[in-house]
Formats: sequence, structure tokens, C-alpha cells
Amino acid sequence: MDMLKPADLPDDIAALKALLVASEGRNLRKQDRIDQLEKLVADFRRALFGARSEKTDPEQFELALEDIETAMAAVHAEDAALDPPASRATKPRNTNRGSLPKHLPRIEEVIEPEQTLCGCGAERHVIGEDTSERLDIIPAQFRVIVTRRPKYACRSCTNGVVQAPAPARLIPGGMPTEATVAHVLVSKYADHLPLYRQAQIYSRQGIDLDRSTLAGW
Repeated sequence: MDMLKPADLPDDIAALKALLVASEGRNLRKQDRIDQLEKLVADFRRALFGARSEKTDPEQFELALEDIETAMAAVHAEDAALDPPASRATKPRNTNRGSLPKHLPRIEEVIEPEQTLCGCGAERHVIGEDTSERLDIIPAQFRVIVTRRPKYACRSCTNGVVQAPAPARLIPGGMPTEATVAHVLVSKYADHLPLYRQAQIYSRQGIDLDRSTLAGW
């Protein structure tokens, strides 16, 4: 926020007090942000240059980076709220909003106006359209594959029972499908998601699995 000039200050004492209180509040909030960022920077330095016993786990390193980005975004948002665009010089920010790959499926919805009949009595026709895209996500869905193998017997003789053989499983007698095992492995080794956290995700869906069980897959 730009510094106020003496000519911009109100003459009313109550207004001056309110302005001073608001300024002190902003300074305190910014100091809190500064203290938080300084602590995170210190953690980074210790992780990079500290002794072996002080080095930070890579996962905690990524979490600290997210904390810094979140704190910086909060500071920018607060500055924007306190200093509206009309009161400061326009300066474009370099932001990366990401891009939506072409291979992702598109679910289109068309929002038509409530009335297309013109006041003259004629029907309006389409001359163009505005299109926008948003990224949506479908949470992981668990399902149970039930395999039934009917048994057939002859009512006229006793030549035995016929039944299809059980399909081969990746883990003999095990509960997971091949897709489930692949998901656990990719989550652990590619996404660095520990088994205990995966067990917590399963637990939220009512599926109780021990970490040792996941490790055996």
C-alpha cells in the first residue's frame, strides 16, 4: 500500500485514530507473515546445509515449500484487498494457472438463455458463443469384484459336477486385484505416499487394512 501524503490525511481526530489502528493491524499481520517465512527459510537452510542428523525428510521439504507458497499467496491477497487496483499502477503478475491437456475427456454443458424470442416477434439465432474450461476431478472410487462360479450337475446320472476353474490371481488367495496392487505401488514409489497414509485413505472408505498388509502386496 502506498504511503499516505499529509494532504490525504483526514482532519477528523476519530478518523485519524481509526486509520492508525488499521495501519497497526496491517503491520502486525505482515510481521506474522515475515516471522513465518523466516522460520521456513531457516528450516530450508538446515535441511540443505545442516548436519546429517538435522537434515529434513524429503517429504517434509515439499510440505515446507507448499507452506511458503501458501504464505506468499496470502500476503499478495491481503495487499490486493488493502490496495485496490484503481489506487495503484497496473503491473501484471507472472502467474502460472496451468493448462488443461487435450487428451482429458470433456464434459460439455450448454447454458441457454431463458428467452430467445426477440421483442419484434422473430426468433433469435446463434451468432457465436463464449467458452470456458474448468478442471474437475472424480475422487478414487473403490469397488468389489465378485466372482461367481456356478456348479452344474446332471439330474439323470451321477457323472460328477462341472465348474469353471478359478481365475489366476496375482497374489494367490489374496484380496487385491492387479489394479489395486499397481495403485499401491505407484502411490508409494512414484507419488511418495507412505503406506500408513494409504491405509488412512482406505480407512476413510471403511476399508480397514494394516500397513503390513499393504507391504505384503
